[in-house]
Amino acid sequence: MMIPRRLVILGLASLPGCAAIQSLNEAATPRDTYELQPVRRAMAGRRSAGTLLVLDPTAPAAIASDRILIRKSPLSVTYLPDVRWSAAVPDMLQSVLIQSLAASGRIGFVGAQGAGPVPDTVLLSRIDQFGVDVTGDGQFRVQVAVELTMLRDRDQRVLGTRQFAGDLLIGSDQPEPITRGFQQLLDSLLPDVVAWVTTRST
Repeated sequence: MMIPRRLVILGLASLPGCAAIQSLNEAATPRDTYELQPVRRAMAGRRSAGTLLVLDPTAPAAIASDRILIRKSPLSVTYLPDVRWSAAVPDMLQSVLIQSLAASGRIGFVGAQGAGPVPDTVLLSRIDQFGVDVTGDGQFRVQVAVELTMLRDRDQRVLGTRQFAGDLLIGSDQPEPITRGFQQLLDSLLPDVVAWVTTRST
């Protein structure tokens, strides 16, 4: 009995090994890549000789990805198709924080975990929101919320904890307006972040 070629292909695609191959093919699909930028703004004041270590941020699994998260409802999570961030969100945000804090000129050394001298202070960060909510009126709300905690390294004393959050309504579900929305939010939040951190590390 002759089996049509189309049925053979469909049958093979249903096998577990073929599903894995399909997943690999999807992962290898080229996607437009976007990268958020730090705020490079020097701050007035005396430069400290202190050292600051920025630990890897923590985030829920849905956020800890290099995809742009879209939340259609409280229970539904998907990702913007055909685009990605330049790195997983925690890694990208860590880099943005380090570069923004270093550019302030107020801290002797700012580095990532495992780099540089023994730190005087340590910055912990938890990403609570980093995505786009679909609103009921057809708009899209870009949201960022990060909780920061400063520790003194020698005795692990908490020097302060604060949440930095913001949102921005946009009228498009296209990558360019969405990524610009994220950058606008960071541009508004990062100066306050830098001021808060430098006050506790100098």
